[in-house]
Amino acid sequence: MKILPVDKIREADAYTIEHEPITDIDLMERAAGKCFDWLYQHIPSTRSITVFAGTGNNGGDGLAIARMLAQKEYEVEVFLAGKKEQLSPSCRINYERLPHPLIPSPLREGKLEMNFSPNDVVIDALFGSGLIRPVTGFHADLIRAINETKAMVVAIDVPSGLFIDETVTGEKEPVVIRADYTLTFAPPKLALFFPENDLYIGEWVLLDIGLSDEYLKQAEVKNFTITAASVKPLLRKRNKFAHKGNFGHALLICGGKGKMGAAVLAAKACLHSGPGLVTVKVPRSGVEILQTAVPEAMLAIDPDEACYSELPKLEGYTAIGIGPGIGLEKSTGDAFKHLIQEGIPMVIDADAINILGENKTWLSFLPPGSILTPHPKEFERIAGKTSDDFERNQVQRELSFKYSCYIVLKGAYTAITTPDGKCFFNTTGNPGMATGGSGDVLTGMITGLVAQHYLPLEACLLGVYLHGLAGDLAAEITGQEALTAGKIINHLGNAFLSLYGEL
Repeated sequence: MKILPVDKIREADAYTIEHEPITDIDLMERAAGKCFDWLYQHIPSTRSITVFAGTGNNGGDGLAIARMLAQKEYEVEVFLAGKKEQLSPSCRINYERLPHPLIPSPLREGKLEMNFSPNDVVIDALFGSGLIRPVTGFHADLIRAINETKAMVVAIDVPSGLFIDETVTGEKEPVVIRADYTLTFAPPKLALFFPENDLYIGEWVLLDIGLSDEYLKQAEVKNFTITAASVKPLLRKRNKFAHKGNFGHALLICGGKGKMGAAVLAAKACLHSGPGLVTVKVPRSGVEILQTAVPEAMLAIDPDEACYSELPKLEGYTAIGIGPGIGLEKSTGDAFKHLIQEGIPMVIDADAINILGENKTWLSFLPPGSILTPHPKEFERIAGKTSDDFERNQVQRELSFKYSCYIVLKGAYTAITTPDGKCFFNTTGNPGMATGGSGDVLTGMITGLVAQHYLPLEACLLGVYLHGLAGDLAAEITGQEALTAGKIINHLGNAFLSLYGEL
C-alpha cells in the first residue's frame, strides 16, 4: 500500500471529487461516517463525549461525527475553536446541520478549565493532516489543556499539531495532541511509522474512505507499507518434481564462544524458510552444539577454537549470511574484509555490522545488492547520530543509494530502504519480539530466501513480513511477555500457510 505525502493526499481528495464524482461535503460525510462506525463499536453510549472542532475540514469531520453520535443518543458537547465566519465551506455546512442542542460553544482565549474524568471521551478535530507550522497561541493553550485531562482522547485523521511528512519542532516539547487512538484515513501517513510520534498517535486505525483507486494506482510515491496483499504474489509455489538442488544452498557464518545460540537460531530459521541445503561456518568449539541442536544443517569448521577467522570456500553457495554472534576479534574482522572483497552480495547482521561501524571505509566495497539488517544502535554505528526519526530515515535512504544496498532497519515498523530511494514499512509483529535472538532469526530467514533465488528486495519484503507474522501467531498462544526467538521459528510454517491462504 502506498503512503502519500500531504500534497498527494490533497490531490487524491480532489481527483476523487472530480472523477467519482462526489461533492466535498459528501466525501466529508463518508469520512465522518467511518469514524462514527468505529466510535459506535468501541465506546458505549454511557460515556460522555466532547468534540473540539477547528474551522477547517478536520473540524467539519468533527461536527459531522458529533451529529451522528447525538442521533444514537450519546451525550455530546461541541466546542468550536475559532470564529464562525472562519469556517471552511464544508465545515460551515456541517455546522448548520447540527441540531440546536449541539450548537457549538465558542472557546475564548484565556484560562481553559477542563474537568474531564477517565470515563469521558474527547474527540480532537482541530487540525487535519495539512499542518505546515507549529501550533502557537490560543490553539497551543487548548492542546496543552486537553493533554492535561484524564479523558480518553481520540484524534481524527492525525493528532492536532502533528506534521505528517517531517518532524515537529517546539521550544521544549512539541505542542501536539496526545491521543489514545488516532482514526486516520487511508492511505496511511509517513508520521505513523516513527517511534518519536507514538506518544501522540497512540493506537492508530486505518479507515478506508473510498479515495479514487485510479488515482492511487498512478500516484508516484517513495513510501509503502508491506501487507499480505503486497507480498503474497512474491511467493513461489514448488514444482512437484523439484529436489533440494532447486532451492539453493545457504552459507551462514555465525556464532562464537559463548554465542553459539545465535548460530543455532539463525540456522533453524534459515532451514524453516525453505532452502535446499544450509551450511553453518562455526569455530571448533561450536561443532557439537550445532550438530546436536540443528542436525539438518551441515558444518564448515573454522580452525579457530572460539571465533570466525578464515575465509571459507565459497563455491556452490547461492547465498551468504554473516554476523550473529561472531564477535569483534581482529582475526574475525580480517576474515570479514576478505569476504567483502570476494564481491558476492550477502546478508550482513549484528557483529558484522559492528565491524563495519569500526571500519566505515569498508562500506564502499560492499558488493552491490547486499542486505544489511541493523537494529537502531547498530545503524547508528555505521550512519552516525541523527536528530530525529525523519532524519534517520533520510540517512538510511542515502546509505542504500550510496552503497547500492538494501537496509532493513529493525523496529516496531521495520523499514526497508532500497538503492532507488524507496522505503517499505512492515505491518506485522509485536513488542513481544523485542527479545534476544529475534534478529538472528530474521537474518537466517532472509538468507534462506536469497538462497532460493528470490531477488534481494523480494527476500527482504517476504522475510520481515513472515518474521512478524510468525511472532504474531506465537504471541496469540504465549502472550508477548513469554515470546522467545525459538517460538518465532516454531510458527514460521503457519506464517507461510497463512500467507498462502491455507490456514
